[in-house]
Amino acid sequence: MSRVLTAILVLTLAIGVTILVWLTARPKLEGLINALGLAGLMNRLNLGASRIGLRLSAFWSRCRLRAASCLGRLSRSIGGFRLPNPAHGLAAVCSSVGSKLRQLAHRRRFAAFIRRLGLRIPAGANYCGPDERSRTQPDLGILNCRVRLTPPEKGSEGSAAFAVDVCGAIEAPADMHPATLRISIVDATDGDSRAVPVHARVKEWQAPDSPAFCYNADLGRLPHRVTTLTEWTTLAQLPIDWLVFPRKGERVFRFQVLVLSRQDGRELARAEYAAEVENTDYGYIDSEENVERSRILAVGLAFAVSASDYKLFNCEVDLIKNWAKDNIHLSNTSEKVVERKIEKALDKTVGFFRNGNHLDARRICEEIVKIAPVAERYDILDLCLHVAQTKGCATAEELAILKRLAEWLEVDPDRFRGMMERVLPVGIQEVTDTETLLGITADMSQEKARQHLNREYSKWNSRVTNSDPEVRRQADQMLRLIAEARRQYVAQDA
Repeated sequence: MSRVLTAILVLTLAIGVTILVWLTARPKLEGLINALGLAGLMNRLNLGASRIGLRLSAFWSRCRLRAASCLGRLSRSIGGFRLPNPAHGLAAVCSSVGSKLRQLAHRRRFAAFIRRLGLRIPAGANYCGPDERSRTQPDLGILNCRVRLTPPEKGSEGSAAFAVDVCGAIEAPADMHPATLRISIVDATDGDSRAVPVHARVKEWQAPDSPAFCYNADLGRLPHRVTTLTEWTTLAQLPIDWLVFPRKGERVFRFQVLVLSRQDGRELARAEYAAEVENTDYGYIDSEENVERSRILAVGLAFAVSASDYKLFNCEVDLIKNWAKDNIHLSNTSEKVVERKIEKALDKTVGFFRNGNHLDARRICEEIVKIAPVAERYDILDLCLHVAQTKGCATAEELAILKRLAEWLEVDPDRFRGMMERVLPVGIQEVTDTETLLGITADMSQEKARQHLNREYSKWNSRVTNSDPEVRRQADQMLRLIAEARRQYVAQDA
């Protein structure tokens, strides 16, 4: 495209230079021709130049007519589009046509293609184009709306908000008719047929029996049968942190404003506005998919724990399979199909590990940390702990990989230790890891180690008299470990 434009500019410049040279040199050339007695040649040159000029003029007229015809057909094909006054200049025409083409592209799902061409819709812009709106007066015979992104007030702890403005006409059955306002928002990035609603965090902004955003407000009584707002009027301020968007990234949101009769719910007027907004947080659909993805990855980690001692016991395989069937729910898939797919995938995974293969557990944990909330990570660790527990003895290899998983999943060490005490008590651990069991490290100062061990002693000493014999046995074992740790980490009194 740029090469064609360059060629056109060069050709235009060459023609202009030629005409300028001809007009400048023509008087001298006529004198020379007359002196040489070549008047006939001069007449033929003048006749040729006149013919070229006439042809150029006719060609330019045809181009103008053809361009006007094309623009007219373009206007009709993209929805009653009216070009701005040509007096506003070429920039206004290009801006107006470009904004309408962007609107058509979004409706036909060509947004990605348009962006690759460099025709990106600015954040917060309307399909009709903000430049056009600023130059032309909205049609006051219908209801118009626009949405502006407003920053939080200075000194306040609030968030930015969408300001919804309207202008134009609202037609009611009679004067002083009571009316209400309703605003809804959908994510229409993938087209109107696949639009999904924006959710609301606050109950009062939710639709009945649905988390979908639905803002309602009383407009009072409309003073006239046809009430016209001649200036933009703000009807609502919608804080962004009260909204939950479907997906993360650059999205196209369509705002719909309805004015309804308070008497019978009849629609009196409606307006729509589309804006492209960058959402920096995961949306609710993203979160659902991320949880689903993290649970699929959790199965891999659970098998990695089971196979860490180079054995894969049937009781461990059954535990993992049952957990997967209870916790993995593939979207848009029937229950029977999901069960069949999960069973097939699990059988392949079992075969993978039985053949002595290994997963990159650290890479899997890094992906989980990026997409899964902390609570989901604790659930994954809990599954892995129960896999190590199910056969009645946690091997040294299993304890080592569990410790690394807790570190890679970036969970709280004290909470992980509490999970270990509950699921893998010291009595079923093949080796005793004093540091993990007691939460003490070699880099602790003697005073800090002494205080920490004193707290552990108080906790376990209170369980020595518990009514559960298993708890009493675990308390006795932990008290012996604390005594050994004192000798190792705390200097003996002189």
